[in-house]
Amino acid sequence: MLSWQWKAFPELTLEELYALLALRQEVFVVEQRSLYLDADGLDARSLHLLGTEDTGPGPFLAAYLRILPPGVKHPDEASLGRVVTSPRARGRGLGRELTERGLARLEALYPRADIRISAQEYLIAFYGSLGFVTQGGVYDEDGIPHVEMLRRARG
Repeated sequence: MLSWQWKAFPELTLEELYALLALRQEVFVVEQRSLYLDADGLDARSLHLLGTEDTGPGPFLAAYLRILPPGVKHPDEASLGRVVTSPRARGRGLGRELTERGLARLEALYPRADIRISAQEYLIAFYGSLGFVTQGGVYDEDGIPHVEMLRRARG
């Protein structure tokens, strides 16, 4: 069973911070073979969603994302990022549940703000199914094709 928790940066325990950084590096740097600095200075101004599963030898971080208020990453829009599911937890629809939870929180906190993301190109259809529309063409970000996508405020 998955336990979902929202935490501001100062509320993260050292173990949680280590787990989320390790998961992001495991997937975004090692698995995707993309050399980049994950610690981008935005975590302290983000709200973090951790999906922890307590099975097997102990709890592990199965899913994670962060949300950023308007004005932090983009001048007028909120943002959702570092959306990741652990390789150990894939194939169960956690990515959709994780993203829907992130969007619901953004809409509750910032109902009048559009949401802008930088999506990996292969995820255009996934984010499109969640109301995002492509903005501009494909560009390279750390060796991976990305595209800007926008979801208009519903409030």
